[in-house]
Amino acid sequence: MKKQIWFIINPISGVRRKDDIPKMLSTYLNHDLFTYEIKFSKYKGHALEIAKDAVNRKIDIVCAVGGDGSVHEVGTGLIGSSTKLAIIPIGSGNGLARHMNIPLTISKSIECINEMIEIEMDTVLVNDTPFIGIGGYGLDAVIAQKFDQDKKRGFLTYIKLALREFFKYNPINISVDTNGQIKKMPVVLCTIANTSEFGNGFVVSPKSDATDGKIELFLLKPFSLWRMPALAYQFFTKRSHKSQFAEVISFEKAKINLSQRIAHYDGEPVDVKSELNVQVVPKSLHILIGRK
Repeated sequence: MKKQIWFIINPISGVRRKDDIPKMLSTYLNHDLFTYEIKFSKYKGHALEIAKDAVNRKIDIVCAVGGDGSVHEVGTGLIGSSTKLAIIPIGSGNGLARHMNIPLTISKSIECINEMIEIEMDTVLVNDTPFIGIGGYGLDAVIAQKFDQDKKRGFLTYIKLALREFFKYNPINISVDTNGQIKKMPVVLCTIANTSEFGNGFVVSPKSDATDGKIELFLLKPFSLWRMPALAYQFFTKRSHKSQFAEVISFEKAKINLSQRIAHYDGEPVDVKSELNVQVVPKSLHILIGRK
């Protein structure tokens, strides 16, 4: 029996046109294995609604066609269900797709779906809000907020915003209680990492494994400006955890208190409470991945 797929396309997501995707699905999807429908999200939160409807209708696979924000909406709608998440990455960063070895070209990512390589991955719950890959409360949250407001997308926009915000950013004060151990400190980054990277190859937590029942807290302490090039090099070469300014804590549950109440979850900016209860939710999302 053929499996049913819903492809949810965000018309305004990402850095490339979408009108050729229906034709590419017709060309590259294995029609002996699948039947499919294409649905377009029309407003923020609509993809989440479509994903939840797919779960209710027992659709086998829902594919997010877009960037990390689209993946966040679709994926969080599937948590706790048997419906599988697939990704055709056409966003600016594509952090989860990169972590899961999903090809970044449309034709190859469609062929990746044909292979049906599936894992059960962990997700993260912060108070009552779930996310899939990366959540942040420091400089990255500010950049995510500015990027969401910017009309231009793409890697160069990220770089422009990161440099501009860095020069005027004041570290936040945090208190972290993990495994009964309490740390208080100022930080530039306070990042919860279930997967390894923000996107664009910027790897914040190289050791993070979304199937190990744990999540990592990556803390980057304040540093002087002249250290910035070396730090950037460490992030892009998967060695951020080796920086003298970095501290990584693995945990299953944690309590975090913040002096700044903005955040991002999978790149999507959100307002949060000053006290956060964070926990991993093991093996809560079925996802189709690429070969290593």
